[in-house]
Amino acid sequence: MTIDPDRFLADLHALRRFGGDDASKGVRRRAFSEADLAARDWLAARFTEAGLTPWMDPVGNLFGLAPGEGPSLLMGSHSDTQPEGGWLDGAYGVIAALAVARAAREAGGPPISVVSFQDEEGRFGALTGSSVWSGKLSLADADTLTATDGTRFAEARGSVVDKAGDFLDPARFSGFLEAHIEQGPVLDAAGEAVGVVTGIVGLRQVQVTVRGEQNHAGTTPMAHRKDAFTAAARIATALPDRFANIVTPSSVWTIGHIVLHPGSQSVVPGRATFSLQWRDIETDRLDRMEAAIRGLLSDVAAETGTTIEAERLRHDLAPMPMDAGMQKALSQAAEEVAPGRWRAMPSGALHDASNLAGLMPVGMLFVPSIGGVSHDFAEDTAEADLVTGVRVLAAAVARLAG
Repeated sequence: MTIDPDRFLADLHALRRFGGDDASKGVRRRAFSEADLAARDWLAARFTEAGLTPWMDPVGNLFGLAPGEGPSLLMGSHSDTQPEGGWLDGAYGVIAALAVARAAREAGGPPISVVSFQDEEGRFGALTGSSVWSGKLSLADADTLTATDGTRFAEARGSVVDKAGDFLDPARFSGFLEAHIEQGPVLDAAGEAVGVVTGIVGLRQVQVTVRGEQNHAGTTPMAHRKDAFTAAARIATALPDRFANIVTPSSVWTIGHIVLHPGSQSVVPGRATFSLQWRDIETDRLDRMEAAIRGLLSDVAAETGTTIEAERLRHDLAPMPMDAGMQKALSQAAEEVAPGRWRAMPSGALHDASNLAGLMPVGMLFVPSIGGVSHDFAEDTAEADLVTGVRVLAAAVARLAG
């Protein structure tokens, strides 16, 4: 199979124009926005041009189905973006899959189908389209999801009801391959071209509520205060010490949102609410991190005279290893195309592949992100690395077919 790099790059740049920011390479293409729907129409036309049959399901997942009745290998990613997203996050995997499907068809190779899953970026939820298709989220539950602007998922997907058919049976696909930008600094810093993903990290998240005592900021002595923010700050600064003998350099944790009540300069905060998320590739380590968090919350509550509660914000996402056969084919292909310039590595970000891993063999391939930047208009990857990734995919597909 021979990849046409010019055609591949032309398609990738053409997709960027849907919701593209004029002053940068960035893109605004939220799920079910006008730009997203126009991009899906464009993709459907490209699928037809490549000899694939476009098929949209009730939640907006767009497939390009290989001809024939036998099973095909499914490849792809997503084409929706963050509110101010990069031009490659998701889009690279969709257009790379299209390039391999074209090359395979032109060479008389194995049947390749392509997919762009809907709402991977979480306008309504996380990995919404693939969660429904894989059976991890019911359509009824998905329809209750609401975006920050008040739009319900049921209302949004109504915009594609005239184009949608039934849900496809996952059994028609022999496996799933997803290419993606790394969204981190590892490959770029090492000067490497390709990452073969070993697994996708698990994620847990709680909302912590600290209840202290609201009081006057000028007349309440420091020794008499039950300051909710002070307790929250102690938790944040103590986490590294509590995790010291548990975590590895790949473990991460984040406090990403905090709200103080009543939020006045002259009032000792009586309540602090914040999110706490942690990720790791090992379930046991996630468990031990959670135990350390629970112990810390209990200790800080006792030390500060506050009450502290932690509530799960969403269902747990378990670590998901990639299929060994897929990893082998990708690793051999990487060594053939980019000898000595690749590595095996985990994914610290969530991807649609994690939802499909329970249904079929799944593999993932990374290409570098310049400076490790993603979810930002500055996101970029050298075009040579983009092309290398597609060539590795094609070589891996040939091995899997063989």
